[in-house]
Amino acid sequence: MKKMFVGNLPSDASEDSVTAMFSEFGTVRSIQIISDVFSGKCRGFGFIEMEGHEARAAIAGLDGKTCGEKSLKVRFEDPRTKSKKRRR
Repeated sequence: MKKMFVGNLPSDASEDSVTAMFSEFGTVRSIQIISDVFSGKCRGFGFIEMEGHEARAAIAGLDGKTCGEKSLKVRFEDPRTKSKKRRR
């Protein structure tokens, strides 16, 4: 199972619309669209989990694809960019 970051989603993106987009390339195992607490609209990014070969196909097919007025950014999640608490 591979986790992908999806950026530049339109503000009206929903779990259903993004799942439909990615299901072209395989089964979406989990999806998390990050939304604004107050407005409930999409903040422009989310995370999707798919099987490895399906995730690679989705990245190849969707990265750079125009969605709304922006082009999507789709890549594997980079575990090094996660915030880590420092020990003191």
